[in-house]
Amino acid sequence: MSAPPPVHLVREADGPPDGALVLLHGRGADERDLLGVLDVLDPERRLVGLTPGAPLHLPPGGRHWYVVPRVGFPDHDTFHASLDGLCGFLDEWLAERGIPWERTVVGGFSMGAVMTYAVTLGAGRPAPAGALALSGFIPTVEGWSAGVEGRRGLPVAIAHGRADPIIAVDFARAAHTRLDEAGLAVRLWETDAGHTIDAAIVGDLAAWTDARIPTTASP
Repeated sequence: MSAPPPVHLVREADGPPDGALVLLHGRGADERDLLGVLDVLDPERRLVGLTPGAPLHLPPGGRHWYVVPRVGFPDHDTFHASLDGLCGFLDEWLAERGIPWERTVVGGFSMGAVMTYAVTLGAGRPAPAGALALSGFIPTVEGWSAGVEGRRGLPVAIAHGRADPIIAVDFARAAHTRLDEAGLAVRLWETDAGHTIDAAIVGDLAAWTDARIPTTASP
């Protein structure tokens, strides 16, 4: 890569990995925030886990993937800079590990869910094994479009709380409708939670994640 890799943490698999699980943190958090969620979603440690940190440091603190003019509409320049850097890093990191995109699940919370949609649905991007969007939205930003026409059958899991005061559940419902109509294999979990990962559905999300990447047969 022409630029140094972003700060990131790796949780190794318990043996040769069947694939990879990438989790992207939310606004004001950092690469440590979702590290423990790797074990929640992949308790058997079949997958190598990766948690990249966002490049921006903005008020009120922590790391940010982009500037927020208003919810649903990321700032153009910071969004594209972060997305380009993240895609380049993930492409190279997976290649170095010998893990194809079709054996990689990408997920994220809040702002990280927005970046998950951007990485996995971006026109011209390789299709992953699945996308997991927790309390986020499909971004509306000039110069980026969702390449849903080439993603028919792509598994997408969406989870959102109806009491979310930060990102309204309507964003999740709109994403579900849009992706379902485009032929993606999308599932939506709505709960009574606020802006958080609801513990009541983590078992379902873990089962969904496990089903995305089959166990690699031993030689």
